[in-house]
Amino acid sequence: MMINVFLLFLGTILAFWISAICGGGASLILIPILNLMLPTSLVPFSLTVGTFTSSASRIAVFKKHINWKIFLWFVPFSIPAVLLGAYLIKYVNPNYLQLMVALFLIANLPQLFASKNKTEEKGKPYPKSVLAVIGFSAGFISGITGAVGLLFNRFYLKFGLKKEEIVATRAANEIFLHLIKLIIYISLGLYSGTALWLGIVIAAAAIISSYTVKYILPYLSENVFRKIGYGAMVVSGITLFTNTSGKIIQQDNITVNASSTSRKKVYAMSWKNTRFVLEYKAKKGIEIEKSIQPEELSGSLRDKYYSLKERYDEVRIEQVFAFGKKTSHEFYCYKNNVLTKYKA
Repeated sequence: MMINVFLLFLGTILAFWISAICGGGASLILIPILNLMLPTSLVPFSLTVGTFTSSASRIAVFKKHINWKIFLWFVPFSIPAVLLGAYLIKYVNPNYLQLMVALFLIANLPQLFASKNKTEEKGKPYPKSVLAVIGFSAGFISGITGAVGLLFNRFYLKFGLKKEEIVATRAANEIFLHLIKLIIYISLGLYSGTALWLGIVIAAAAIISSYTVKYILPYLSENVFRKIGYGAMVVSGITLFTNTSGKIIQQDNITVNASSTSRKKVYAMSWKNTRFVLEYKAKKGIEIEKSIQPEELSGSLRDKYYSLKERYDEVRIEQVFAFGKKTSHEFYCYKNNVLTKYKA
């Protein structure tokens, strides 16, 4: 455990260096590491302890670079959103949102190969009212995952902010969010002693990173800043995608099977209590089958189900969709482990 904590400490310093270089992303880099040490629902608490401290230390170092106009548009809309996101963490599986974040991060891959001129191109700035939408989105995602990072940096760049301004303005925007999240996580019981300890480790490393990065920035060009940042995001996205997809497959019992004969090919996927089957027959074309529950049936189909239920040990129902044909139903009936199939 101590080795993992030490590696987390060193990784946090490096992650927040990268975060300063590209204007964010430390939390998204740390999520895959913390997922190995904590349950997913406790990861946001540890991240928020660390990022709150990081934001405070960055404000102290870069306070003269804060863009207060953006701050006044961002914060009022982000606060109610972070309240909503943090509340929903008890009811929404954060793994699915992490998976979406991972795909967004991986989508930054083309930026690694973009030319210097294209990379530095700012484009036409968005209206300031768009900051309200950005603030709400950032608050909501941050409330559920504990991180936002580079996800909204492209919007900051559209407003023509320099590297130091992005670091300072993001810190000012997000320090209130982090404080609110900590209060909500504690009130909902989404914390533990281990999560707090790891959060303190992240906080200590974040302070060291904030006060040492100013000695690194002068030696790196703007183009190198961006390349390092986008590279870190792509690696983090791939790691997060691998870890999160594995968790989803395990917890939702997702399985995929394939079989084929000379007459047909069948691809079946099970997800939770639902089963999907894609079946291709040379003469009949493609059919899609979906498992359904008895209460979804009506009229004669429901009567047929209860009639079969009296004669068999188990009856499973599948709804069949075929291109150019009327929707039909299939009843898979089991008695003494022998299958009998009926169509309706």
